[in-house]
Amino acid sequence: MIKKILHTSFSITLAFLVLFSTVSLTIEKHFCGDVLVDVSIFSEGEKCGIEPFEIDQQAISKMSCCKDQIDVIQGQKDLTIKTFDDLEFAQQQFLASFTYSYIYLFEDLSKQIVPHKDYSPPNIIVDIQLLHDTFLI
Repeated sequence: MIKKILHTSFSITLAFLVLFSTVSLTIEKHFCGDVLVDVSIFSEGEKCGIEPFEIDQQAISKMSCCKDQIDVIQGQKDLTIKTFDDLEFAQQQFLASFTYSYIYLFEDLSKQIVPHKDYSPPNIIVDIQLLHDTFLI
């Protein structure tokens, strides 16, 4: 029971590890002066009161005290998937022989032949040990 629980929890932990190592995140921070106004992870952050359509872009970039900081956390993109053909010949041979020996390690009990399965012992007429006073100690 405990072995099954440990196996399941270990499998789930490894699945989440693979999932979170491949996820990329973008964290946007918006500062007005030195004050942090908004932080967003999945959506665009809230800006200061100055909208770009009110004043042209050059005027905003020259006199704006607001700044955006974007932090990108890259996930792992190159996951390697190995196939049997990628292994060297000695590794393929070892893996094949290990798999073959492990499969045939355990035999089913129903396949074994029991020669005395239908044997019935003879009927006891007299107790010979008691008759001859021979007892095993």
